[in-house]
Amino acid sequence: MILPLIAILVGFALLVWSADRFVEGAAATAGHAGMPPLLIGMVIVGFGTSAPEMVVSAMAALDGSPGLALGNAYGSNITNTGLILGFTAILIPLSVHSKIVRKELPLLLAISCLTGAFLWDGGLERWEALVLLAGFFGLIGWSIYSALTGKGDVIESEVESELQTHAMPVGKAVFWVVAGLALLILSSRLLVWGAVTIAQQLGVSDLIIGLTIVALGTSLPELAATVVAARKGEHDIAIGNVVGSNMFNLLAVVGIAGAIAPMSAVPHEVVTRDWPMVVGLTIALFVFAYGFRGQGRINRWEGLALLLAYVAYTAYLILEITRAQ
Repeated sequence: MILPLIAILVGFALLVWSADRFVEGAAATAGHAGMPPLLIGMVIVGFGTSAPEMVVSAMAALDGSPGLALGNAYGSNITNTGLILGFTAILIPLSVHSKIVRKELPLLLAISCLTGAFLWDGGLERWEALVLLAGFFGLIGWSIYSALTGKGDVIESEVESELQTHAMPVGKAVFWVVAGLALLILSSRLLVWGAVTIAQQLGVSDLIIGLTIVALGTSLPELAATVVAARKGEHDIAIGNVVGSNMFNLLAVVGIAGAIAPMSAVPHEVVTRDWPMVVGLTIALFVFAYGFRGQGRINRWEGLALLLAYVAYTAYLILEITRAQ
């Protein structure tokens, strides 16, 4: 048990560090290439913060652990919305000014319902996974269009400020794109091996491990990015990071895993326990942040509600693990 635990800890540390380096390098490279700041914020940073989930799920699927891949995707969304946004809003109430973020909220809810519909029959076929991947590329296309036509959006100025803060020479930026991606793959393989080994030794499903340990670890880049952005007053980046990451998780992470290894027997708990939790938190986020009667806002009480929902769900999963002993 000691060696797999060390693998998980080292994997987590490398994953978080390399994801941060990869995102900064990619954003700086895109800036040097003349890409508009809004496009960098919506596509490059959004893709980069979901890179850990994508790589971990691909590795898990290749290693014959599709449950770990699915648990990572759903667990990351639950962690992003419940823990990260909830905790951040308790510290600093979040306001939504961006029209783009308001457009993304109902889209996230629709995508959450679509993935649930595909899993409802207890499986995920390759064609369904390919539909999700097609939706992911469609989302990228929509993001590019929104970025090119959304000049003057609040996110644009926030991203521009971040790019100036983390400016780096083009050579260094390209180096961190390549090195960051290589370390992402290495740390993900280490993390997946440790997680699967511990799941087998504890006698619990790889789905549970994916929903808890792996999901929390791969969401650490979002936690750091969201809290830092909120403390700087960049509320739209804070919420936009989570909303964008959640859409990427459901479309790309589940899609990649299902395309590599179609899932003929998705655990029943995914449909009855995990998917309803994802949808419930997404509905709560939509109601809180959309701003039906004015400016959207997640206040401290709403943040507390999101955090308590995450704590209750995680406690239930821990109880499931102890019952399996």
